[in-house]
Amino acid sequence: DGCSQLSAYERKRLKNITENAKFFAALKLHESAARLHQIATKRQSHATKRAKPKKAEDETVRRRSMRLQRVEPSGVPMPEMPAQPEAEEYPQVPAGPLPMIPEDQMENSKLTEELLTTWMRISEVLLVIISYLTLLTMLSRYQGSLNSMGLSEDNIKKVVKYRVCSMAIHPSESIIFVAAGDKSGQIGLWNVTCESEEGARVFIPHSYSVTCMHFSPCNPAHLLSLSMESLRCGDVTRAVFDEICRSEEDLSSFDFLEDNGSTAVVGYWGGRVAVVDRRTPGTSSELSADIGFKRTRTVHVHPVNKQYFVAAGSADVCIYDVRYLKSNGNKPVSSLKGHTKSVASAYFSPVTGNRVVTVCADDKLRYGAVGGDNLYGKYQLGGFIISYLHCPSLRASSIWDPKQEDCFVVGSMARPRQIQVFQDTGKLLHSFYNIDCLSSVCSINVVHPTKNILVGGNSSGRLHVF
Repeated sequence: DGCSQLSAYERKRLKNITENAKFFAALKLHESAARLHQIATKRQSHATKRAKPKKAEDETVRRRSMRLQRVEPSGVPMPEMPAQPEAEEYPQVPAGPLPMIPEDQMENSKLTEELLTTWMRISEVLLVIISYLTLLTMLSRYQGSLNSMGLSEDNIKKVVKYRVCSMAIHPSESIIFVAAGDKSGQIGLWNVTCESEEGARVFIPHSYSVTCMHFSPCNPAHLLSLSMESLRCGDVTRAVFDEICRSEEDLSSFDFLEDNGSTAVVGYWGGRVAVVDRRTPGTSSELSADIGFKRTRTVHVHPVNKQYFVAAGSADVCIYDVRYLKSNGNKPVSSLKGHTKSVASAYFSPVTGNRVVTVCADDKLRYGAVGGDNLYGKYQLGGFIISYLHCPSLRASSIWDPKQEDCFVVGSMARPRQIQVFQDTGKLLHSFYNIDCLSSVCSINVVHPTKNILVGGNSSGRLHVF
């Protein structure tokens, strides 16, 4: 045959090929492959399976920093971060008058009626006009009254759901009645004197933060409240929240221009100010004026010469005469210089208005005199004599005690948490604190006009009554 003509190497090669072919034929690989292909085709016809992810051990391990692994440099695991809450949507309140119905209107309607009846009753009794000049006391006696004021657990209550943005206290001398506005548009009313735990009720007359509140100076049955979208008057005698002013521009604060509470000056976050008259129909302002501010945070009317008001904003504190306001080109009567950063608030002293206290983001609380003479019916404002306290623990705005011409109150971030009272000389007169009952910063405070009562509100909606 032909094999005899092959070399020894080729004969050995053919022999190996033949033996290998017999070996693979014995394994029956072709039949096994065909059977597996048939099974796989059947499974795919029933359902399409999602590809499984690779196992962790098959992946290349990426290097991660200790911060991402939540491990401190010492190797100790850090506590788990709490889950971030979803942004809450606050209810949008419609324009126009709103009935004075609490948030939980289906529950405890009798308690709500009792609370509103109490508010109406104490407002009817308060018909005597108080002369604040007779309330001034000697400093030693005033300091003694501060020392007598304390805080207990019974006088702490969560009145609104979110951070307290403004407060007002009813001038009644028989009952402690407080209103608080929060960042969601809620207004909480609390009868502190009521021993029942149900002495507070929550209403929702606004859609945004209630940044300013005042009881009417001539009729405390009216509670005026301001939010970004509107200025409202809560009239307890008619159980309704009337709408006084509505604007597409965001409102920031207001104050009464007259003792009868019929007109008010309103500040806008965009820098402008406006004059509002409650007696005219409609919800638009009587006058809108550009005072040259980038932002207006607070406006406050002079207690004696009501035509003057002080406005505070982005490093600006100026005094204007409302009689000469016009749409543009307004110039201040006096400018209070020296502020290097944003100003949180500026307020006249309560009796004479000869002093101003301001709080600035540079951690300085400034106070000084704006003296003047009443010449020929025109109030000539003098220069602002500035003194300041360096308060790195300062928080929010400072308010005057309406019973004392030269003393003001401010919340502090110092520990233990406290509310401080200063004299206009810079002397610290008193610190309100209670290690067991006060553990948070009271950034919003209000003082009763005739009684020794101080209320502080914190970021969780709680009120503390000293």
